[in-house]
This record gives sequence, C-alpha cells and structure tokens, in this order.
Amino acid sequence: MELKYGINDRPKTGELVLYSLQWFILAIAVVTTSIFVATGSPAERVLYAQKVFALMGAATFVQVLWGHRLPIVVGPAAVLLVGIITALASQGDAVNTNKIYTAIAIGGAAVTLLSIGRWLEHLKRIFTPRVVVLILMLIAFTLSPTIKNMIFPAAAPDKHTFGLVFTLLAIPAMALAAARWRGIAKSLVVPIALVVGCVVYYAVYGGFAQVFEQYTESSGDIILPRFEFDGSMIVSFLLCYVTLLINDIGSIQGLGAMLSTEDTDKRCRRGVFITGLFNIIAGSLGVIGPVNYSMSPGVIGASRCASRYALIPAGLGLVICAMSPSLIAVFSAIPNTIIGVILLYLMGTQLAASFHIMTADKSAATFEDGLILGLPILVALLFSAVPMGAIPQMLRPIMGNGFVMGVVTVMVMEHLVFRKSGGNSAK
Repeated sequence: MELKYGINDRPKTGELVLYSLQWFILAIAVVTTSIFVATGSPAERVLYAQKVFALMGAATFVQVLWGHRLPIVVGPAAVLLVGIITALASQGDAVNTNKIYTAIAIGGAAVTLLSIGRWLEHLKRIFTPRVVVLILMLIAFTLSPTIKNMIFPAAAPDKHTFGLVFTLLAIPAMALAAARWRGIAKSLVVPIALVVGCVVYYAVYGGFAQVFEQYTESSGDIILPRFEFDGSMIVSFLLCYVTLLINDIGSIQGLGAMLSTEDTDKRCRRGVFITGLFNIIAGSLGVIGPVNYSMSPGVIGASRCASRYALIPAGLGLVICAMSPSLIAVFSAIPNTIIGVILLYLMGTQLAASFHIMTADKSAATFEDGLILGLPILVALLFSAVPMGAIPQMLRPIMGNGFVMGVVTVMVMEHLVFRKSGGNSAK
C-alpha cells in the first residue's frame, strides 16, 4: 500500500492535527458505546465513564510509544462487555460488581503472563481459523439481546416506534455511507451517526437539559473497594479473555502484515503485555478493560497515514475529556436507543468480517465443518436465554453466559468430537 506517512514518520503540524482529530473522534465513538454498563447513581456512572476515558487514553499513549508502537486505536473490549452484561444479569437484584472486576483484573494478569516467553506461539495452535471465526460470530450473536433491550427499552414502550423507525433508516444509511464514502469521511460513519441520532432523539423527545443537569457531578470510589474472588466468575472471564487475546493478537498481526513490519512478533508480545497490564489496572479501578481494535487498517487505508504519532494527541484528548465531568456528561447523555443501533451496525460489520475470514480460509468446506460452527452458535443462543433459576447459583457465571458456553462447545467440537475433520480442513 502506498502511504503518505509511514509508522515512524511525523506529519506536519497542520496535517497532524487533522489526522489526530480523526483518531480522536473514532476513539470517542468507541468508548461511548460501552459506558452504558456502568451501574449506580448518575454521579457514579459519570465517574465510571471518566475512568474509562482516562484508561483508554493512557493505554493508547503507552501502546503507541512503548507497546506495539503501531497506529491502532484502543477501546473497551466487546467480549468483556458481553461478560459484564451477563454477569450482572446472572446476579439478579443482588448485584456485586466487586466480583466482576476482580475477575477482570485476574484475566488481565493471565494475559500479561502469557505475553512472556513463547506462550503466544503455542496458543495459536489451539485457535484454528474456524475457532476464530466462530468466536467473532459469538460476540455479535450474544450481544443481540442487549442490543434489542437498548433499542426497545421495556421501561419506555412509548419509544419503541422511534427505535424501530430509526433502526430501519439508520442501518441502511450507515451501510451505504461506508460503501460510498472515501478518505477520512469513511472512518467517520459511526461518529456522524451518533451525533445525528442524538440530535433527532432530543428533537423528538426533548429533555437534554434535564439529563445534562443530572450528570454534572461525579462521585464514588476511584479504585475497587475490595477484591472479591468467585471461582466460577473467574473461570467465565478467563474464557472471555481467551477471545480478547485472539482479538489483540489479530489486530496487531493484521496491521503488521498490512504495513509489512519486520518485527511483528516482537511488537505483538509487547502489545499483548501492555493490554494485559492495563486490564489489571481496569479491574483494580472497577471498569471494563481495553483491547486493540481491528478497525485501524480501514482508517489507515482511507487516510493513507500510518503514523503512530497521530494517535498521541488522540490519547491525550481522551485523558483531558476524563478530567471534565461536564464533558463526560454530554457523552453519557447519548440515549441507549442510539447506542443500540450503533452496536447493531458494528456487530453487523463484525459478522461480515467473520464471513470474509470463513470464505478466505475455507473454514466451512464440509458438512462437519459447518456443524462445528452451527452447533456452538445455537448453544450460545440457548444459554443466553436460559432462566437463571434453572442453573445452580455457583455455575451461573459460566452456564448463564451464552458466549462462554459457545466457546466451550466449539473447542470440544473442533479438538475432540471432529478432531480429524477439523485438523484436515484447517490446513
């Protein structure tokens, strides 16, 4: 690919500002679509958002300068979003977030340890192309109930028509824009949709000033009040971290291949180490952990700028945003209906990516290959909807998590039930 600026090139000041603004807007969109998992009072939710913004900004800064040293945007991990949502649902009314974020800190420690030595090379053998494809699909499918509840909130049936109409109009419009737009505009599809969606929503329902007033202060614990260990919760999140690890490696390796870096494996180990370290910090702060996002190649392809220095102002911008509760209040005021539609589009693009990989690697060349992909999806959907009362309390974080059950099923199908078939078709 012919680039205007390479990884270590420093664009001129004016151009650097424009490229950084592009990354900053993208990072804002990525972060704001994940902070809805915050619990507690409005002030506590603002503090949660502040911590997420600061963490993602710091992680971006450290990754670009000392980690993988690549132009990759860092944001909240979608797979941890699934884990947190499911863990909250499995607890019913007695929500204990200390157990959730303790498990996240432990998962981060596991990722950090795996980045040392040659562990990552051994893990690659377990994650065949078919397993990777299935995991990408599972994230999208298991988030669908949450997306549905956001677009059609049970507490506000009067807004269901708006959710339906906005979905029917916004999804095709975003897909069309992504297909037709070129250059920097192509990477701004999601941010523009967020802004337009909010303007339309508050134009119809009003109330933005009242929402803003509720979120002008922040309060709560800066760090996790105490670590609480729950064995089944930890196992559940460790399986989520398997996917986070795959995602992180894939993002770094993919961009490294695109930019023809000669030391990609070294960059990968450093990048995964920093990801694990910041997930430990995230768990200790009581917030969702970060991952390197795979959408970065598209941004670079559109702008023809691969300079890692363009992400430094963007990362610092996120940290600066975190210092202003009023500014965070603006981001926190994005209606769940709009976030739900954006997530629907993003999960659609993720499914498209999984289909592309499946076609390129011929991961479903035989009936048995299709069965390895199909059954785990159905198992995941089943356990996403199973009544929690049917599952023993101790096993709810595992069996009540459709994503985790899907991952377990595909591992069994791929490496035990159809071991010979899986081995042949994966080559």
